[in-house]
Amino acid sequence: MRTWLVIAAVIIMYGVPGLAPAAELTPPKAGKPEILPLKDVKPGMHAIAWTVFQGMTPEPVPVEIIGVWQNAMGPRQHVIMAKMGGKAERTGVAGGMSGSPVYVDGKLIGAVALRLSQFSPDAICGITPIESMLEIQEMDVSRPSDARTPDKLASAQPAAAYEMPSELVSQLVAAGGTAPLPSRAPLMTPIETPLVFSGFTAETLNTYEPLLRQMGITAVQGGASAGTLTAKPAAGWEHALNPGEAVSGILVSGDMSTTGMGTVTYNDGKRILAFGHQFFDLGPVDMPIAKSEILTVLSSTYQPNKVGNATEVVGALRQDRHTGIMGELGAESPVIPVHVRVRAHGDNNAVVKEKDLNFQVFVHQKWTPFLMSATLSNSLQQMNLYADEMTYRMTADVVMDGSENVHISTMLAPGEFPVPMPTVLAGWWGDKFNRLFLNTVAMPKLKSVNAVVDLLPARRVAAIETVWTPTTDVEAGTEIPVKVFLRPYRGDRIERSLNVKIPAGMPPGEHRILFSDAATLDRSQDGAAQNNKYMDIPSTVSLLNQERDNNRLYVSLVQSRATFYSDDKTLPNLPSSIVNVMQTERNASRSLVGAPDSIDVQQSIPFDQVVSGNYSLRIKVK
Repeated sequence: MRTWLVIAAVIIMYGVPGLAPAAELTPPKAGKPEILPLKDVKPGMHAIAWTVFQGMTPEPVPVEIIGVWQNAMGPRQHVIMAKMGGKAERTGVAGGMSGSPVYVDGKLIGAVALRLSQFSPDAICGITPIESMLEIQEMDVSRPSDARTPDKLASAQPAAAYEMPSELVSQLVAAGGTAPLPSRAPLMTPIETPLVFSGFTAETLNTYEPLLRQMGITAVQGGASAGTLTAKPAAGWEHALNPGEAVSGILVSGDMSTTGMGTVTYNDGKRILAFGHQFFDLGPVDMPIAKSEILTVLSSTYQPNKVGNATEVVGALRQDRHTGIMGELGAESPVIPVHVRVRAHGDNNAVVKEKDLNFQVFVHQKWTPFLMSATLSNSLQQMNLYADEMTYRMTADVVMDGSENVHISTMLAPGEFPVPMPTVLAGWWGDKFNRLFLNTVAMPKLKSVNAVVDLLPARRVAAIETVWTPTTDVEAGTEIPVKVFLRPYRGDRIERSLNVKIPAGMPPGEHRILFSDAATLDRSQDGAAQNNKYMDIPSTVSLLNQERDNNRLYVSLVQSRATFYSDDKTLPNLPSSIVNVMQTERNASRSLVGAPDSIDVQQSIPFDQVVSGNYSLRIKVK
């Protein structure tokens, strides 16, 4: 009698006749289920989907099969169309329901993975057949050429006549002006994967959201999520992620986190299948996955979403394919520990406030640079002393495994850029990781990243204006006194006095003393690096370490003799015979770049400003 009362109560609750027996109302457990082939799925069948609406326990949702939509998502990519009832009538087919398993008479038919176009009053969903998802376990490990990753987005030329500080920033600007055309909008689309950003400011999300939107990712600002600082699976992982439970892929964890949430479809005790559609379409991947707790489901006819937290890491994501994702329980993924210290300085240059942030970033050649950029941008906008007219001084160490460590530094001040300065600095930072991770020879191995960013009040820039010396006729082996004048932003002219030594072996004739910023000296070598498509990790690290600080004024002797640049090497005054031999050994992917002059840096003068410009002082050696 009690059993029938339970069944009757559920029928009244969900309003669906012919509901399955009471045994089917028990949440599914791990183990290989019986499969109902797609060919046996018929219109009018009554099914049960399992998904979490609150907490961690999945609830049954009645589903009525509408039919099989042939070739809906591509050649032989059929989709089961169905109508969801129960709570889903109120919430709609929400982001985070991707992967919810659907059973007919206890037999698994597939995963809720698609939804009807926005503003539909009915909870119409598309179900990815389980046969298509099981193919993932047998897939090869090739990486799709059309992976939707940050560097694959088309970028338009900026309208303004200035050079963007990095490729990443130009992509951000380009992404903001692109939207899908209504006439091209598909009828059935994959359910958005809510990418939950916890500890991120609204300003950061507004900056990076256009990029994520182009990749089909819905950015959601969340609370505490993936706060753990370890990728090691927690105790009890053997019993985690049963079908219908929420699962999250962890891109960033710690003091700030980024997680993508969906639902588990299948669990054979070691491997899981989830989502029913791609996460990022990366193919082979190695990302931590975690159990998740759902706080609530935001009902909306436009963009319904689950809101929740990732809890404990229980395994690793191994495959990200068109019909779903596959994870391995108990596996551990590599991550990069990152420590960022942000210090705010007062008018007297004393540190008045500082904060330390610790987090981990998942390792991937396309996503790691993007995440490094986004986390740094976010780190710089979380202090009360943040202001628009502020100068940023940054130093960082990247600890490498199997290579020399990377030590880099820069100083950036507000200019006429159309994006906030934290984004400009984050673009510069992300570009360094792009150069490491997009290496065509080998994948870099990073042990840790440590960065210190100083926030200095006011715009600190100074342009080289002129140089004075009492005489331009000099003798080799002597020193000449020089005064250098720089023009700062809104301030008195800066004067520096120094002595420049003329080498004893310098040949008689006319020469130049070049007073310049770092960019002037780095330009030729950067061009050589860009022309070499097959530079290995040690050479790339060497080039990064050779980049000069832009808060210094460099004094160099310039002589009229050719200098050549090869990979990370500078080769001045090469004999013609050697140049000819080296040229013949080069090809289109590895070129030898030459410059007509040889520049020998004699000294550098530190400034508390970003130094720009250059000035040539002509001298005559007797």
